[in-house]
Amino acid sequence: MEKHVSIDVYKLKLLLGGIVVGILSGAVVSMFRWSIQSSLTVFQHFYVEARTNWGIVVGLLAFLIVVGIIVGFMLKKEPNISGSGIPQVEAQLDGDLKIKWWSVLWRKFVGGILSIGPGLFLGREGPAIQLGSTIGQGFGELSHVDSPTTKRILIASGAAGGLAAAFNAPLAGCMFVIEEIYHNFSPMVWLTALASAVSSNLVALYVFGLTPVLDIPYKFSLPVGMYWHLIVLGIILGLLGRLYQIVILYMPSLYAKTKIPRSFQGLIPLILLVPVGMMFPKFIGGGNGLIVSLNHMNVGFWILAGIFILRFIFSMISYGSGLPGGIFLPILNLGAIIGAVYAVFMNQMGLLPISYESNLIIFAMAGYFACISKAPFTAIILVTEMVGSLGHLMPLVVISLIAYIVVDILNGAPIYEALKEKLTLNSTYLNQVSKYNDRIEIPVYEGSSIDGEYIRDISFPKEVLVIAIYRGEREIIPRGDTVVKAGDRIVMMVNAAQRAKFKKRLTTLINGID
Repeated sequence: MEKHVSIDVYKLKLLLGGIVVGILSGAVVSMFRWSIQSSLTVFQHFYVEARTNWGIVVGLLAFLIVVGIIVGFMLKKEPNISGSGIPQVEAQLDGDLKIKWWSVLWRKFVGGILSIGPGLFLGREGPAIQLGSTIGQGFGELSHVDSPTTKRILIASGAAGGLAAAFNAPLAGCMFVIEEIYHNFSPMVWLTALASAVSSNLVALYVFGLTPVLDIPYKFSLPVGMYWHLIVLGIILGLLGRLYQIVILYMPSLYAKTKIPRSFQGLIPLILLVPVGMMFPKFIGGGNGLIVSLNHMNVGFWILAGIFILRFIFSMISYGSGLPGGIFLPILNLGAIIGAVYAVFMNQMGLLPISYESNLIIFAMAGYFACISKAPFTAIILVTEMVGSLGHLMPLVVISLIAYIVVDILNGAPIYEALKEKLTLNSTYLNQVSKYNDRIEIPVYEGSSIDGEYIRDISFPKEVLVIAIYRGEREIIPRGDTVVKAGDRIVMMVNAAQRAKFKKRLTTLINGID
């Protein structure tokens, strides 16, 4: 009876911790989001004025060079603020990376505004996730939380709150953390993450209102007889999604050829931003406004194709430089443009009424994100919440599945996982010994080599102690003659400093996955 009460108290503390982390994440990310939106509006005005005033051109160029130098020194001091921050959060939760939360928090906040605000093709969502995760980490440390497991749950809940506030999408924030970052469907994780996401979203709704982030009106639902378009478009999205993965992973190598120190390579896109902003002021930034206006532009196939090429190339240049900024919204933006290009082309061919352009814009966003991130559930829920309509679930599922399969056939890996593998990790601490033990929880997949095996016959490392097996909601205390079944979650304890190393070994042992 005492054990049941203690577990409930622990869950309640986690839930309350998630709410506090969510409120703090919502406040910080809302300030971050508002600052970027306000800065972009100001810069768009200056880019237009610069067309007829060389003084403004010189002023913009000088300002952006100063921005590049300031952010460069930030990156030199704290490399973990580079890029979206999602790979760093994944590495941190895996135990491969330790960060100083305050150092990352304030530099990511300031560096992200300075990098994204002028109009680079970067998203606010990745940085928002990292900002939320640092708030979760800081809350844990300031609350003197000793348990490594609780610390990780708070970091994950902060990440969920960050995404929820960035997109007004609490369910997607929770799902993204579980599906893409934490890789754990433990009730303690999703309950805390959901509490954080909901409370964070409430703060964002208070600041930005109830209007969906992507308020795209549509007149008709796509008839089932036209679902063949989803198959064709899904294949196109998959092919272009694999191209996106290849190019973005190659960009750091391309930048290395410039011989510019990595911390200051952001000067290249910032300087290029001046002519790009002057020529295309409406198309700069993460792309939220462009997505909403696509179906009202009334332009032809070639203009839309040109917008896609511009967005694709400069997104790569922007992110490849290592500046603080994400690819989340730029991916959705590219997907929306692909949907518009496809709709206009098929309309010109007489195969699709143009009234379904809005539908395909919405569907293509989900498909493109699903195949690049390989997180289809997040993609479906995210687009549903951002658009504010449940009427698209079936086509979203179909197109996301087709695009995912195409990238899978082409051996594409989840983009954030691939980016994490390219991080330079200082793992010297991984071979140290901690005074704390830590928990590893690994699900047993269908087809696992240990499915149907006795615990005593499984070659667990001697440093690992199996403490529990969860079969649904039922907790089983393992003995030598306990049989492991597919669908179980095996909970093990290891030394906290050895967690990352043993998690990889145990995942391979249980499911044959490296």
